[in-house]
Amino acid sequence: MQSRPSRPPIAFLLTQVGSHAAGQFAERLAPLDLSPPHAGILRAIAVNAGMSQQALSGYLHILPSRLVTLVDELQERGLIERRDSPEDRRVYALHLTAKGQSALEAIGRIGREHESAVCAPLDDGEREQLGALLLKIANAEGLMPGVHPGFGRMGPPRNNPGTSELSRGNGKLRRTPRRGK
Repeated sequence: MQSRPSRPPIAFLLTQVGSHAAGQFAERLAPLDLSPPHAGILRAIAVNAGMSQQALSGYLHILPSRLVTLVDELQERGLIERRDSPEDRRVYALHLTAKGQSALEAIGRIGREHESAVCAPLDDGEREQLGALLLKIANAEGLMPGVHPGFGRMGPPRNNPGTSELSRGNGKLRRTPRRGK
């Protein structure tokens, strides 16, 4: 008679389910041509309309250079706009456009569908209990509500073809030529 394997450690299960759920969420966002970081930034701007990029960087705990790349992508797609700040002429205030608001509504629908799919094996009471327990852990860990801790682990932006980059050669920084331009 085989013995039933013991349950994996809770931390492992949290990591396993979290990683799986994050991957599925990214797949669900793909038809919108958005990544989870894009979705998080749109949500943060909606909650903090008029926030500067510097303040948004601090709020999300993301490297400013990485944030600039993501904000540029959202602006190029017409989802956000940079407006002159009424408090400081040197600063831009970030705002969702009508197109950005529509994208955020679509992200919300996708998020609700995703939650429903991930939690399908649970009844309503179990979902409430799971939510309460996860919130208790998140609060004990000092996680900011609504801000994914992965922002803090995002490295510098990847170089896109056609952009210049700084490289180190002979101990000095030098600008490398643009490729393909």
